[in-house]
Amino acid sequence: MSSRQRQRAASQSPRTNAPPGGPGQSGLAAPLNPARIALYVGLAVLGAVVGLAGALVQAGLFPGGLLLALAASAGLFYGGRVLARTQLGALAPAVGWFIAVVVLLSGRPEGDYVFGEEIGLTLFMLGGMGVAVMCATMSRLPYSATNTGRPGT
Repeated sequence: MSSRQRQRAASQSPRTNAPPGGPGQSGLAAPLNPARIALYVGLAVLGAVVGLAGALVQAGLFPGGLLLALAASAGLFYGGRVLARTQLGALAPAVGWFIAVVVLLSGRPEGDYVFGEEIGLTLFMLGGMGVAVMCATMSRLPYSATNTGRPGT
């Protein structure tokens, strides 16, 4: 057998050092991970807390409180996205935030509710939802240049 025939036979034989099975499943096809579910539930609860705190701060310290509340919401949504490395990482705290704000909007039987001015309420709701959408629809996360695995960086 010539060297050319040996190379052709070697290229047609299966690899022996290949990992067993195909690539891992991802997205909805991946098996449930209890740690990831706990992360999403924790982010949703944290989102509700930030929504409650934001409602109180934006009503009491308008307009600086509104900016502070929106900055806290943006930090939580982006932090959830980076921590989970998925879009659901930004959406989980956004859902908690939204539920808390809607519950606070319902008010009391006497007619009172938490939000002070209507303009503050509108800006808080639209700004928070806008920030949540921006964080959830980011094309990709920025990664550190030190963890790329490329030599010379």
